[in-house]
Formats: sequence, C-alpha cells, structure tokens
Amino acid sequence: MLHSRLRPLPRRHPQPAESAPAPDFEDLDQDIDESPEELFSSFLPHLFPDDAPSFHGDPGQHLLYGSPRYGDLEIMVPSYPGQDENRNKEIAAGNEVDDVDKGRKLFAHFLWSAAMVVAEGVEKADSPESNPETDIWKINGESVLELGAGAGLPSIISALAKASTVTVSDHPSSPAFSGALSFNVNHNITPNHTSTNVHIQPHEWGVLDDSFALQNKNAFTRIIAADCYWMRSQHENLVRTMLWFLAPNPDAAVWVVAGFHTGRAIVAGFFETAVQLGLVIERIYERDLNSVTEEGGEVRREWVPEREGEGIENRKRWCVVAVLKRPSQ
Repeated sequence: MLHSRLRPLPRRHPQPAESAPAPDFEDLDQDIDESPEELFSSFLPHLFPDDAPSFHGDPGQHLLYGSPRYGDLEIMVPSYPGQDENRNKEIAAGNEVDDVDKGRKLFAHFLWSAAMVVAEGVEKADSPESNPETDIWKINGESVLELGAGAGLPSIISALAKASTVTVSDHPSSPAFSGALSFNVNHNITPNHTSTNVHIQPHEWGVLDDSFALQNKNAFTRIIAADCYWMRSQHENLVRTMLWFLAPNPDAAVWVVAGFHTGRAIVAGFFETAVQLGLVIERIYERDLNSVTEEGGEVRREWVPEREGEGIENRKRWCVVAVLKRPSQ
C-alpha cells in the first residue's frame, strides 16, 4: 500500500509550542486577505481519516520513506512558517510578515500523497519489473522540473532513477527553503547514489522574466506538479509556467497528480485552463490510493469532471493522474 511506505522517525527536537493545524481549503480563493489563522483553521477529523490521508507528517518532522528500490530515505517535512526562532525574531522586528503569511498559504509544510504517487510511479518504471502501466513514469535521461515541490520527494526519486538533471522549485516564500529541501537533497542524493545534477530553485508561477526563467525556457522534458491546484487564481500562472519551461519535443510531458480534498470542480477547472492555454491531455485517469488489484497493480477508473453522488466520504481515497503535452504539429 502506498501510505505504508512512510514511518515517523523520533523527533530530534521538542515539537514547537505552536503546531501547525491541518489545512482547511474552504473558500481559499474567495478571500485572499484572510489571516493565516483563518486559512489554517481546524476542520473535522473525518475529512482526512487515517485510512486515506491526503498529507503526512508534522512541520519539521522527519519521516522514513521506505523505497523497495532505493532503500530508506529520510525526508524532513518543511517547518511551519513563523515557527523558526530566527524568523520569529524578524517578525517581532517588523520584518517578513508578508512572507510568513504567503508561506502559510502555500501548504508546503506537509508531505502530500500526490507526491508519493509520483515517487512510486517513477520508482516502479525504473525497476526490472516495469510494465506498460508504469511506462508513463519513465524518467531515465530526462531533464526534470518539479513545481510546488515542498519536501521534494518526487525530485529525489527522479534523481535516483537517473534523470539527467533535476530542478526542485517552490514559491520564494515557501517554508521548504528554511532547510527542509536542502536537507532532503543533500541527505539522500550523493555521488554514491547518482550522478544526476540537482538544483534547488525558487520560482513564482507566471514570473517568466527573471534569470532562471530566461535561461531555462523550453529546457525540461518532464515537469512534475503534484497537488498544486487549490488556488483557482493561480491556475493560469501555473499553466503559463508549464508552457514556458516544457521542451518543444513531442515526448516532453507534464505530470499532473491531484487529490480531491478541495473538491473535484477545482481540479476540473485547472484542466479547462490548461487546454484553453494550449496544452493537450494525452492521458488521464483516477487512481484509488487505498486498493490494489489481485496482481498488485493500481485500481483505476475513468476521470470525469463531475461524479454523481460523490461526497467527502467517498472521494478522499481517489486522485487524478494526467499527462499533459504540447499539441502535435
């Protein structure tokens, strides 16, 4: 089972007095001026029950990701924005308040199940038991960009699977840059593991005139975007970033994986925006995160923008997986 790959490690430091509440995505785009406390307000525990979690870990916690192919990987979950002692001093001095507010809205201080879907797929495609079901995840020799990376698990697995280069990116205000990303990359990727070059790069979606964007236009043959879709106001910027960085060759692809914790409509809205702006959906399906077939394969069903009778209690175990490409010439 996908979720059984994770085990919590003993805490190295006492847990901060102010822990991060689990995310509440209700009306996130309706009032972008809400306080972080409102954005992170508590919600009913049954929304994310233990048997089908959408996210894993506590801010700053270390998790052990058990990889059948690459061994145990230690993954540090990004800290909750504002808990770091130095940042608290800066806030007290009147600095970086806006950045902390932005950071809390990014929900990077968890490891999301969608990231584990990508990681598992890449790993299986790199194994001798690879089959047509996992072929979409082949990454050997590809140049990879992960958007909204958070803890960066898909990027780490991509490097171990011998991608040619991997760029791990998140919003410049992301708490991932407070130490978690650098720890996860440096701890799990060494010259003994892989020769892949891995870079950590801040990037704000839709900002395409800075040095990173100008130097890397059309540079990536695989773009990973796992659970990046809850902000409707950012869908267009996200697609423009995908189109800017995606290589022009016909095999280049964007991997989209999204849970339905914000509802199915917002995910469907992203696909509508992607098609309107020039991407095509080459492949799309829904995956059951809780079940496997008798042969140990994935349980899949057809993707639909609306599913009659679906509610929180029966959508939580599903995610959508899609491969987006440029139109064929």
